[in-house]
Amino acid sequence: MTNNDYVRFFRGSSPYINAHRHKTFVVSLGGEALHGENFHRTIHDLSILHSLGIRLVVVHGARPQINQRCQTAGVDAEFASHLRVTDSVAMECVREAVGAARFKIEAEFSMGLPNSPMHGAQVKVVGGNFVVARPVGVVNGTDFLQAGEVRRVDAKAINEQLGLGAIVLVSPVGYSPSGESFNMSYADVAARIAIALEAEKLIMLAPSEQQLLDDNDQLRRSLSLDELALERAHAADSERAPLLGAAYQALRNGVARIHLVDSDADGALLTELFTRDGAGTLIARDNSEIIRPASIEDVGGILELITPLEEQGVLVRRSREALEREISQFSVVVHPEGMLIGCAALYPAGDGSTAELAAVAVHPDFHRRGIASRLLQALEVDARQAGLEQLFVLTTQTAHWFREQGFVEAAIGELPAEKQSLYNYQRNSKIYRKPL
Repeated sequence: MTNNDYVRFFRGSSPYINAHRHKTFVVSLGGEALHGENFHRTIHDLSILHSLGIRLVVVHGARPQINQRCQTAGVDAEFASHLRVTDSVAMECVREAVGAARFKIEAEFSMGLPNSPMHGAQVKVVGGNFVVARPVGVVNGTDFLQAGEVRRVDAKAINEQLGLGAIVLVSPVGYSPSGESFNMSYADVAARIAIALEAEKLIMLAPSEQQLLDDNDQLRRSLSLDELALERAHAADSERAPLLGAAYQALRNGVARIHLVDSDADGALLTELFTRDGAGTLIARDNSEIIRPASIEDVGGILELITPLEEQGVLVRRSREALEREISQFSVVVHPEGMLIGCAALYPAGDGSTAELAAVAVHPDFHRRGIASRLLQALEVDARQAGLEQLFVLTTQTAHWFREQGFVEAAIGELPAEKQSLYNYQRNSKIYRKPL
């Protein structure tokens, strides 16, 4: 990467840094990741998130580690509905494996060698009895013994620790008021904590084989709640089922965004959170872009979209003050992650039947996705509802796109009278109109 590439990436990530600061992210980390080559880098990347002001709760799993302990102890692994049937001997294996996994994570967060990415981080990791558990009991004739599920999350205590600047580390073991301990699904614990904290995101770090692929074996970049329900049904008998089940419950209970990210891929977590294309699967209740009227809070985002085009001479320059005055004329396209990725404005003419379409812009990373066309269609609906009969546009470099959208070339004399008097002959814009 050249210096220019680095600067461009850093500048491009700044809106995400600003958007994520002081937000609460719950991260579930499967036990498989602790054995992987990418484990150290994953912890370092989580430390970076913490240093950027993100409030982190990390919930770790330990299934491979528990399996290994059980095998060493000669305990047969018995599962039903993806839950381990946990007798007293197996529970001892759980305690040992979970404790060792937790120590490994805490040690990695504590690293501060001068030649490591953790140098100077001084990360404080805290844990505790934040999750009250209850036994699963007997389900379909199977007694799960000391396997448990979440009864209650002490959200107040977790928030207190987050407020003190700590990373909260939660293990998949819960305790009952009577002092019993229970083995739980780490994915379910993470989802329940995300719901209780009203977290901004639930991030699920899982191995490559648990990622969601399409029919062409390409990573699925986004899923809606309905699509997630279908994926969950299809994966009922797979290792992916607990993750998708937890994601479904979190999404249905108020968690706005869930990210499924490959724990084996170096840098995937940072790429997913700080670039527009991401590196994982974004799961949201509605994963499509939203088109809505602009507000004064959108001025900065609109300026980021239109300024490069103004510098290229594609759009007429607008000052921030002018944009603030005219903000009611603008509509914006909002990415599911909350970033503005498109805008356009409608300026009604004095004749009451015509309006100018202006400042059409889409972020370069989202070109050729039909965003501008959908935005135009939405504006045409608004124009018809307002009683307008025709749109016109002045353009110097995008005439072909407007022709594709049904606009036809027009003469200066066909413009509204006030627009004719303001026509810039030096700019020599082409004029196009479209009856509604």
